[in-house]
Amino acid sequence: MQRLCTARPRFFHKSFLTRSTSLTSPFRQVQALSPGQLLKYYAELSKSRLSLLVVLTAMSGVAVSPLHATIPTLLSTAVGTTLCCASANTLNQLQEVPFDAQMARTRMRPLVRRALTPLHAVGFAAVTGICGPLLLWTVNPTTALLGASNIVLYAGVYTWMKRKTIYNTWVGSVVGALPPLMGWTACGGQLFPSASYPVHLFLPPFLSAAPVDTALIDNALAPFALFMLLYSWQFPHFNGLSHLTRASYAQAGYQMLAVTSPRKNALVALRYAALFFPICSVLIPLSGLTTWAFALTSLVPNTICTHAAWRFWRTGGEKEARLLFRHSLWWLPVIMALMMLHKQGVHWAKWLGIDDDSEESAEKM
Repeated sequence: MQRLCTARPRFFHKSFLTRSTSLTSPFRQVQALSPGQLLKYYAELSKSRLSLLVVLTAMSGVAVSPLHATIPTLLSTAVGTTLCCASANTLNQLQEVPFDAQMARTRMRPLVRRALTPLHAVGFAAVTGICGPLLLWTVNPTTALLGASNIVLYAGVYTWMKRKTIYNTWVGSVVGALPPLMGWTACGGQLFPSASYPVHLFLPPFLSAAPVDTALIDNALAPFALFMLLYSWQFPHFNGLSHLTRASYAQAGYQMLAVTSPRKNALVALRYAALFFPICSVLIPLSGLTTWAFALTSLVPNTICTHAAWRFWRTGGEKEARLLFRHSLWWLPVIMALMMLHKQGVHWAKWLGIDDDSEESAEKM
């Protein structure tokens, strides 16, 4: 009798408890991480490749601006933009853990596989989300406001809309188009026209014989042109990618145009790809960001990318979607490089010293 009373019941057996806990408990002890592992997970939370692209587009706004920026301003803008991206992407992943777990492309993210605790990720998002705008505030308040707005739009509005409506892509495109404006304002440029900051049109040489006044390039049409360029690019880029991953989006319950209407998804990509022509051949030179030579040199990449979008719309196949997505990857840096090459007021031949000999020979004659 005493033995029966003191014996441990079977369902309290230690090995059974250990086994059942490991199978049913949603919690597990997080092992100590080395500094290298921590940096790796922070990079994954920040979506380092996407953040790098965002920073590069922000720097493109600096590069094409007619106003000069100091080295501290450049560094503060780049680091501040990076921190804002890190915060927005981390907050996005915190909200999408259950859905990321259902997608092959995202199921290995740190929060999904519990490499980091949610509290740790919240702390990282909070620190970067505070430090980013504060660092941008040292540049100027407008740039800081744009950085903070991007965090709210991406982590708040866009992330929520992804499961509610197909129009999330249009909001996400605004998020992707704001970084060049951050670079523009970091140099001291303004965003909206006013009595002291009017819009100025730079007509083609055959319509205007007046010399170009580079001081007028800093006008409100220039940032609008930058915004439209990046905004339009988002659709061929993302619509091609979303077509390739539409099965995963459908499984996770995301409201993507590629899921609800693949045909319209391809049509939207084609429409915005077609906008490359008026933006690059009219709007950007008209704003004064580039000379009118850019209207001609941009035709080649624009034609290639738009043709890929047309093929995607005509066939709707995965091969064509992948081709469009790949074209969108090189199109943006090529267009930005051409804008730098044809930047208004920059004479590369003189800067490189190519015209020196011709000038000397002219003087001798």
